[in-house]
Amino acid sequence: MIDVILKYFPTLSDTQKQQFAELGVLYPDWNSKINVISRKDIDNLYVNHILHSLAIAKFIDFKAGSSIIDMGTGGGFPGVPLAVMFPEVKFHLVDRIGKKLKVVDDIASKIGLTNVTTQHGDIKEVKGTFDFVVSRAVMDINELIPLVRRLVKRQCINAMPNGLICLKGGNLEGELHKVKSQALVEELSSYFNEEFFATKKVIYLPL
Repeated sequence: MIDVILKYFPTLSDTQKQQFAELGVLYPDWNSKINVISRKDIDNLYVNHILHSLAIAKFIDFKAGSSIIDMGTGGGFPGVPLAVMFPEVKFHLVDRIGKKLKVVDDIASKIGLTNVTTQHGDIKEVKGTFDFVVSRAVMDINELIPLVRRLVKRQCINAMPNGLICLKGGNLEGELHKVKSQALVEELSSYFNEEFFATKKVIYLPL
């Protein structure tokens, strides 16, 4: 199953290959105990969740020393796969559901991720600032922007200005109407050829 990751990211280190392989064991095991991922979807873990998360790594190559906050991470997507991909970048994963964060903590520990921290609570409770906010289909972008703007650092170290990066699917015309002039939208089908990505997009907004 890890083959689909190597297909698009052929230069992974042995450590990264091992970590991605372990995700394929740990997530199904946890999913049998609590509903981390839709039970009917766990068989599609590598494409629908891990590779989908890694679309952000195709979009931007985070510089070492960057800090990223994953809002509404759920069971750790996109934060955990990105943390494997960028071991020198710090990831702070936030969610309202504590039991899902226990899964994230356990998996991060077992695969040896030292660049992941978690926080149980609401977005309004988060302190500190970050280079980028990432999320996967958490809420309407227009609602998310005012909540996360204060979390974005002013000083930039990456090739792109700091801001918000969202993974979304479906027809987004209505949602993007107000921010169309600033938003950069890329089709994930330009990165990956699996059918799952036909209607999926990455949306970037500098903040």
